Amino acid sequence: MRQVPPEIEIMKGFHKAGALLTLLVVIYPASRATPQTTEGQKTADRIVIVKSARTLTLESGGRPLKTYKVALGGQPVGTKQQQGDHKTPEGEYFVDAKNAHSQFYMALHLSYPSAEDRARARLLGVSAGGDVEIHGLGKKYAWIGARHRLTDWTDGCIAVTNEEIEDIFRIVPVGTHVEIKP
Repeated sequence: MRQVPPEIEIMKGFHKAGALLTLLVVIYPASRATPQTTEGQKTADRIVIVKSARTLTLESGGRPLKTYKVALGGQPVGTKQQQGDHKTPEGEYFVDAKNAHSQFYMALHLSYPSAEDRARARLLGVSAGGDVEIHGLGKKYAWIGARHRLTDWTDGCIAVTNEEIEDIFRIVPVGTHVEIKP
């Protein structure tokens, strides 16, 4: 068997270590990176709505990306109890569908009612309702813009301007966690 000079063995070791270091430098940061959309904009992995502040914050990796002012259901205090009460629900939900052709321009459908919401409604002997969305204003009312926030006007949804729902729609995938706080 041919003997390999010691300096060649050392070079082989450096080469393996260099390859490993290169892999760590390339792969580790990529695995820890915030998800990106195709345009290079960060993808939201969580939405936090604070009803009392009338805000909706998109987060990625625990960091806020953007905060929007919102309008809520016409009876904004307290959680939704039943269909038709004009209250915006409170609790943990997720985006379960996206509608690019909603009557409200664009919409993210939320997973309301949860099992807890259905149980509460059942105890009250009422329907929990459904079709709670984060949506725009619709083409017919787009001209109102940010003035729509002067009053809470939805049937229990969370409303933003059409321009804002375009931004939100683009960076929020189906499956995104949504927390609605009092």
